[in-house]
Amino acid sequence: EPPRERHQLGGTRTESMEERVPTRVLFSFPGMGCFWGAEQLFWNIPGVFSTQVGFSGGNTASPTYEGVCTGMTGHAEVVRVVFDPQKIAYEDLLKLFWENHDPTQGMKQHEDVGTQYRSVIYTIGAEQLESALRSKEKYQQELSKKQLGPITTEILEAKEFYCAEDYHQQYLHKNQSACSSLRGTGVPYPSGK
Repeated sequence: EPPRERHQLGGTRTESMEERVPTRVLFSFPGMGCFWGAEQLFWNIPGVFSTQVGFSGGNTASPTYEGVCTGMTGHAEVVRVVFDPQKIAYEDLLKLFWENHDPTQGMKQHEDVGTQYRSVIYTIGAEQLESALRSKEKYQQELSKKQLGPITTEILEAKEFYCAEDYHQQYLHKNQSACSSLRGTGVPYPSGK
């Protein structure tokens, strides 16, 4: 049986909507700093089935937000993006990723400092890994034209994803007065293949 999804934002906008994951979907795990803004970026994109914030890339089982914030677990804050590749291409998700944060900042994003805020792409399968690595090369060329530094984004096969606590899920939908810290470099991702 497919896994169950719980998402606050969906077609009916109910507070506790549960959906079944269609068998055709794929998963993406980008980390772009604080996961609240990154999730908001992806949740309204046509072709994205659902989003969940959580932790990946570390060495501690079942991490908590507080534990991840110590920097001792090794995890990054990521968004689990469940998408239909017949409606949106993985490359389109990569374009959103590169353009909407600064991948040159190492272990931080602007004012948010710590290993959990590092830029990451955790991939599923060889095809996603190759696409992510190619996209990094293409975007580095554009950044270099603007005299911006080297990309520090970690690109690896996905490890286990641990869902963050309920209060973090779709946080910027629940807390309308909060704002996203997501900021890109202003450099567009190159169009074409």
